[in-house]
Amino acid sequence: MKKIFYLILTLASFEISAQASAEEYLNSAISKFYLNDMKGAIVDYTKAIKIDPNYVEAYRKRGLAKETLKDFSGAIVDYTKAIEIDPNYAPAYRDRGLAKGKLKDHMGVVEDYTRAIEIDPNYASAFFNRGVSKFYLGDLIGACKDARKAQALGDDASILIKKVCN
Repeated sequence: MKKIFYLILTLASFEISAQASAEEYLNSAISKFYLNDMKGAIVDYTKAIKIDPNYVEAYRKRGLAKETLKDFSGAIVDYTKAIEIDPNYAPAYRDRGLAKGKLKDHMGVVEDYTRAIEIDPNYASAFFNRGVSKFYLGDLIGACKDARKAQALGDDASILIKKVCN
């Protein structure tokens, strides 16, 4: 009788977990991410995406987990998928820009941050990061202009300003 009771409990818990919502998997993944369990987080983000293939935030956050594991190309794929679903989602452009920067794709960084700025003209960190990539591309005037705009929007761009605006 005890075995049947445990079997029923096990089946009931399996049924509950099988019916977990995409948001529940997302929340579980976020917890794992903050506990530095990136592989576990990726598994849960993937489950959330399987339930809801248009879950922009799950793609973006899975990209962040992949980026933490230094899988920059995999992260870019996830950020791009988030952008295909919602082309006006500025954080995905920012995150994809960061991943492209890790791969030294500074032209790609400038493109992504330019789009993020078009969506949100007050995106201070987008101006700063675009300025850094413009610096690496040799566009010192553009880098200085972006650094000053980032500073005006509240980002501490003093390091970049000292480097390129003198």
